[in-house]
Amino acid sequence: MQLTLPQLAAHLQKGLRSLYVLHGDEPLLIQEAADAIRANARAQGYTERSVHTVSGAHFDWSEVLAAGGSLSLFADKQIVEVRVPSGKPGKEGSTAIQQLVASAQGNDSTLTLFILPRLDAATRKGAWFGALENGGVSIQVDPVDRSALPQWIAQRLQQQGQRVVAGEEGQRTLQFFADRVEGNLLAAHQEIQKLGLLHPAGELSQEQVESAVVNVARYDVFKLSEAVLSGQVERVQRMLDGLQAEGEAAVLVHYTLAEDIRALKRVKDAMASGKPLPMALREQRVWGARERLFERVLPRMTESRLNGMLQSAHLVDGIVKGLKVPEWPTDGWQALKRLAMRMSWVCALR
Repeated sequence: MQLTLPQLAAHLQKGLRSLYVLHGDEPLLIQEAADAIRANARAQGYTERSVHTVSGAHFDWSEVLAAGGSLSLFADKQIVEVRVPSGKPGKEGSTAIQQLVASAQGNDSTLTLFILPRLDAATRKGAWFGALENGGVSIQVDPVDRSALPQWIAQRLQQQGQRVVAGEEGQRTLQFFADRVEGNLLAAHQEIQKLGLLHPAGELSQEQVESAVVNVARYDVFKLSEAVLSGQVERVQRMLDGLQAEGEAAVLVHYTLAEDIRALKRVKDAMASGKPLPMALREQRVWGARERLFERVLPRMTESRLNGMLQSAHLVDGIVKGLKVPEWPTDGWQALKRLAMRMSWVCALR
């Protein structure tokens, strides 16, 4: 059975299953989901808990199998928690997991909880993960998208009896908050808790939020690509500053920007030769959210604009590797910012 995270609370009210699987790369939401399952289990008499962390290829799965298949010495019911940080249990682990799933069926004395990272498509097609999904309750825990982050913050504030002022000022306050914690949900949670300690329940002013919330945002190059293609100029500037401060490699940032330009050019050329847009996108392996961004941006990408951006990307490639180019900044990050800003401005055109 597959559930979404918002469905978990209602599911737990109806009764526990013997096997749960949480997988995703958002530590805060994974932790909260696991806490909810454990709390419900404790309330139903699962008073003992053992935790097994799969540390590598030589992990001894016999301990997990023994725990899952035996009764507790000190309690009638127990929780067996298995964490696989790599998401790769190996051949022996695959066999053991399938055995655990089989032993969990109809076992009212043991609740088995698997905690996994985000899994790629190939891993999710594996026999061991298929057994987990078919034999228990599987919940994919996705990160909170940037567009949904202000509302997420507002809901968390509401849970502790606080709210921002109504109207445009409140929206600006939530946007400010989201800008400071983007990509770092655990820090966002901590900043929200901080506001609960600093101020009483009720309405929070923009000044109170801005004076309390520190800049703990974290960015990655894939989100940068989405921001550039979305034409979010100010956000792109913040993300580049953040990536530079975090020590991200300039060549990786350049590769991401340049690959988007090359992909846009290839799709545009394919369309010019008579291929339909959906086919051209598939051939360039452009899908999901990136596909929608390409569809929006391509109509305004003239051949001259794309050729100009390709030339700029070529020049910046040399700059980040130490070359000097006339009329361009000598610093690699400054050159990257100019390239990204040019792309963002074009993508922002209506």
